[in-house]
Amino acid sequence: MESLKELYRIGSGPSSSHTMGPQKAAREFLSRHTDADRFEVTLYGALAATGKGHLTDMAILSVLEPVAPTQIVWHPEIVLPFHPNGMLFKAFRQERLLEEWTIFSVGGGALANEETIKTPPPSIYPLTHISDILEWCGQEGKTFWEYVEDCEGPEIWDYLDQIWTTMNETIQRGLTAEGVLPGGLKVARKASTYLVKGESYTDSLRGRAKLYAYALATAEENASGGTVVTAPTCGSSAVMPAVLFHLVDTRNFSRLRILRALATGGLFGNVAKTNSSISGAEVGCQGEVGVACAMAAAAACQLFGGTPSQIEYAAEMGLEHHLGLTCDPVCGLVQIPCIERNAIAAARALDANTFACLSDGRHMISYDRVVRVMKETGHDIPSLYRETSEGGLARNFDLHCSKCIGQNK
Repeated sequence: MESLKELYRIGSGPSSSHTMGPQKAAREFLSRHTDADRFEVTLYGALAATGKGHLTDMAILSVLEPVAPTQIVWHPEIVLPFHPNGMLFKAFRQERLLEEWTIFSVGGGALANEETIKTPPPSIYPLTHISDILEWCGQEGKTFWEYVEDCEGPEIWDYLDQIWTTMNETIQRGLTAEGVLPGGLKVARKASTYLVKGESYTDSLRGRAKLYAYALATAEENASGGTVVTAPTCGSSAVMPAVLFHLVDTRNFSRLRILRALATGGLFGNVAKTNSSISGAEVGCQGEVGVACAMAAAAACQLFGGTPSQIEYAAEMGLEHHLGLTCDPVCGLVQIPCIERNAIAAARALDANTFACLSDGRHMISYDRVVRVMKETGHDIPSLYRETSEGGLARNFDLHCSKCIGQNK
């Protein structure tokens, strides 16, 4: 299992798999062909189906076009076997093909293909299932964040400190920004309004309104192409920071405890990423917002003094109750239903924490089993419900989406 540095990434929205991943691939390909006089990039499957709404073409062109003319070819009807988010890069010099490279954006900004799986990155964590880590916690008398520190080394705290700083900056920007989000749906930003309205409510409603505001702030920044932290993806980047920011605001938790909560939440996200997927194109939104909810629930439960078993229970509920969630962004934009979905998931994470803390931590379904079911469910979901904008809400939205930026047909 890889480092948390591969899970928490700082980058530009609106999509880690459709923006960050393709841009990273373009940079890697360019580094081998700085002398090319023409590039051609073919996008396949889900990457092509929602690529324009996710700014995939702009991400690639921003890297390659300054060097040489670049053509983007769209093939949403062709799904390559390895992963739905396929890309074929070609470099030419005087019409001679220098190289063609097939690579896949597999979620969270990560890249992979048949060659990379033959030489996987170094494993940081010897245990890759929560059940095994729980057993380790019992034997050592430690908790999840201590397992992270043992595996990553003390330098992980400097990295998580940077992650937390970025999350805070994103929320602050989002709370002050106003106007309409780009893309054609004319979605107005709501974070600042929710924050102001929340101040007039009673304590419980005020807290919930502010939680929504913090989630909306990050999700709206992501939708506008702003800087966010993948947690575990751009499309689900608002859940974890909203929950932690809210708890700092209401409970005054120290920065050190927040970093430890980030480590714990990241561990649960890492297990889901390793044993299933965090790619909406592969398993639907259950792998994005569902995993984000599990991460935030685990982080919150630790902050409230939950035992390792209670923390595992909170994460299990956070993911279990998102099973089967489709990825159906209207017009291919990370706006409807994605922005609201992050806010609701943040509230669910806190509910899962409360439920788990009231229990003794014992329950019937383990987090590891839910991760396995998520993978099975994701593969059983018809492809049109996995980030193609051809099913669900996207298909039934009452708008001429042919005028929207997300349609590539």
